[in-house]
Amino acid sequence: MFFASVILSGHDWFVPVAAGLALAVVLLAWSYRAAPSGWARWVCLGLKLLGIVALAACLLEPMWTGQHVRPGANLFAIVADNSQGLQIKDRGATETRATQLRKLVDPLANGWQAKLEENFELRRYFFDTRLQSTKDFGELNFDGRASAIGLALRSLAERYHGRPLAGILLLTDGNATDMRAIPDIPGLPPVYPVVLGKEGPVRDIALQQVHATRTDFEDAPVSVQADFSATGFRGDTIVAQLLDTSGKKVAEQSLKSRKDSDSLAFRFQARPEKPGVSFYRVTAKASGENANPAQPGDSSEATLANNSTVIAVDRGHGPYRILYVSGRPNWEFKFLNRALEDDDQLQLVGLIRVAKREPKFNFLGRAGETSNPLFRGFGNQAADEVERYVHPVLVRINARDAFELRGGFPRTPEELYSYHAVIIDDLEAEFFTPDQAQLLQKFVSERGGGFLMLGGAETFQQGKYQRTPIGDMLPVYLERAEETKSAGPVKMTLTSEGLLQSWARLRDNEAAEKARLKEMAPFLVLNRIREVKPGASTIATVSDAS
Repeated sequence: MFFASVILSGHDWFVPVAAGLALAVVLLAWSYRAAPSGWARWVCLGLKLLGIVALAACLLEPMWTGQHVRPGANLFAIVADNSQGLQIKDRGATETRATQLRKLVDPLANGWQAKLEENFELRRYFFDTRLQSTKDFGELNFDGRASAIGLALRSLAERYHGRPLAGILLLTDGNATDMRAIPDIPGLPPVYPVVLGKEGPVRDIALQQVHATRTDFEDAPVSVQADFSATGFRGDTIVAQLLDTSGKKVAEQSLKSRKDSDSLAFRFQARPEKPGVSFYRVTAKASGENANPAQPGDSSEATLANNSTVIAVDRGHGPYRILYVSGRPNWEFKFLNRALEDDDQLQLVGLIRVAKREPKFNFLGRAGETSNPLFRGFGNQAADEVERYVHPVLVRINARDAFELRGGFPRTPEELYSYHAVIIDDLEAEFFTPDQAQLLQKFVSERGGGFLMLGGAETFQQGKYQRTPIGDMLPVYLERAEETKSAGPVKMTLTSEGLLQSWARLRDNEAAEKARLKEMAPFLVLNRIREVKPGASTIATVSDAS
């Protein structure tokens, strides 16, 4: 690299020389005015003019000066990209960008680094998420998860601040993950980018997103939706597969790509063979191609790194325990218990009140006697075993042990949080203490437990739940509704949204479900509400004869 210039040592003679040169040109032109025309005339004129110019140059004493690099005086950095993006193979290319870069920095294949070392002291680096020093680029494995070009250049500017760094040779594909253009970094020397790869779209199948949905029941199938983009596969068939950890094919689906940059949505259903956490691999490839990442050369795609992913599915661990609290023995618990007694995933625990608490009064019995004297002599009359009339009489059904729910409805988070859902039936708000009502609200809002209130003579507004923590979390307003008399029994009908809910219907088609509801016996008790709260969904409505 030479930077040369011309310096005139006799610049004081510049004006006389310029005047003499102009006079000589005029005299030459005057002397040759009568000379015969022809090529000899112009050659002679040119030679004489050249001689005069040479004499004038001698008077000005021109000097040719230049500068060149002193070997080893300046530094020069070579920076190579080590990100996974260089594993892309361009359309029509036989090797990846990573292979091209590895050949480019191989000193045995190219001698350009030796040429640079004749004038500069070389510093070699590679980068992905951070900048690292290297001796001969032997550490390049192209597994970096980012291409932080901006961070690498900023690190070099700071590291060589105040030192003679002549320039930076940047070997990359230009796909930076931390910037859109080279930033204005103070102290940054000239950057000479060598961009690998071709312009234009590549031929590639890429996973965009994947979702796995499940229910809390272990025997329910898992639904997996995977969205892939297919670029350069117009008219080709794309095959997506769902594989288990052993590589066994669980499900497969094929879709045809109809345009050059198409988006394809695949849906699978799988039933895990064991409870707990299971792992599946979702992968896609073009029909007839090998999508083995260990042999990327067998595929026409730009890269196989984005063709698959692993998803985790947690089926949970049953049984799921439901606490049913009722203010009186009724039919609902009987039928619920019967329906669930053969289900090993659901366990219904009942807390049934068979007698309400009575107003506190003193029995006219013996001194110190707190129980009803009419029951004297029956059973164990110890103080901790005697049912007091000031307490309700509760019966526990399907309890886990002798201690579960012994003190009635749970009073601590440890007791209540052992359940997954709570059902309240025919139970007034006064049954719960303020702390228990607040605890039940936190069970839903913080713990994420399920809550269901059944209609009845002592629930909703009739149970005085308005302006209570339990009433606040219901999906309906409990303020007094308009008083209207029903013409008689009411029939239930599912709304359009109710027909779409699998838990609200018993038939697999709309016609059969409507026929079932039409034949169902009417309801005799109706809990009126003013309206539903915003965000709530109305699953069913009732109507009377009018």
